[in-house]
Amino acid sequence: MKIDLTDTTASKINKALVQGRRAIGTPAVGMVLTLVIVTDEENAYDALRAASDASREHPSRTLVVIKRVSRSPRDRTSSRLDAEVRVGADAGTGETVILRLYGEVLNHAQSVVLPLLLPDAPVVVWWPVNAPVDPAQDPLGALAQRRVTDTYAAEQPIRELIARAEAYTPGDTDLSWTRITPWRSMLAAALDQIACKVTAVEVEGEEFNPSCELLGMWLADRLKVPVKRSLSAGPGLTAVRMETDGGPIILDRADGSLATLSVQGQPDRAVALKRRETSELIAEELRRLDPDDTYASALKFGVDRLGEGAEAKAVPAKEDAEAKQAPAPAAAKKAAPAKKAAAK
Repeated sequence: MKIDLTDTTASKINKALVQGRRAIGTPAVGMVLTLVIVTDEENAYDALRAASDASREHPSRTLVVIKRVSRSPRDRTSSRLDAEVRVGADAGTGETVILRLYGEVLNHAQSVVLPLLLPDAPVVVWWPVNAPVDPAQDPLGALAQRRVTDTYAAEQPIRELIARAEAYTPGDTDLSWTRITPWRSMLAAALDQIACKVTAVEVEGEEFNPSCELLGMWLADRLKVPVKRSLSAGPGLTAVRMETDGGPIILDRADGSLATLSVQGQPDRAVALKRRETSELIAEELRRLDPDDTYASALKFGVDRLGEGAEAKAVPAKEDAEAKQAPAPAAAKKAAPAKKAAAK
């Protein structure tokens, strides 16, 4: 069921939600949280579809905040709030309210969202694109227990990752970090199988991919060993190689779907390591609402502390023109222009 409201208020939206629940015969509210999605018109559809899929695991009230910037000076001074209320089959297993803000109300989105939050339920704010520099200080982010961003969607992902580290507040998280959960689990399980000491690590993946950087930072932070960041054509993360006193451990995924785990003295094993959809990433983040201390520790390790690739060290750029073709060292990536790659 859909209810369209033009030039409305938060009070009228709440009444429409009650009306919609009664109309479909489900007056009881069984939702576990409020998910606030802050996006633009272009990305609203994909974000809402991902949230709807995730609501099968986490029934929630989803508030989609779309800030509409008018080109007309006259329209910029007038405030208007339009809403679309969805309940029942049109809203997955929860409720959905799409809010379109015009004019002066753009600067007071928190005043519109606050009356629509579920009482006594946690709040999660997700920015699929164009996240604020400091999510915790954002007026909408201040309402939430968890704040989800995605550095991969930024124009300059590595620079954005550095900004996330500088502004980190407990409760912040990043879908670029969520993407490497299967990798972290697989590597930890591999190290549990044999008694060994890791002496060096190499992380291979696409250039300007924050998930590759985060995995390298996590390994360097937890293992206290040098981590070299090398480049590949992708897709995404392609390999992790760990040198140990018991022989190398290699997790190689060349096709973005199936990986091969090689451990010294054991037969190679094929493991499923597919690249996940956004709905799966959001569902994972909604499973825990406490601060992620492991993410915080890895993030603060710093991109610039990762080791340079051997190719970048071989020939200094100012001494040989061929060095222009060499991959940029990780420390310099924060100043390099971003290159868009296929979504992880």
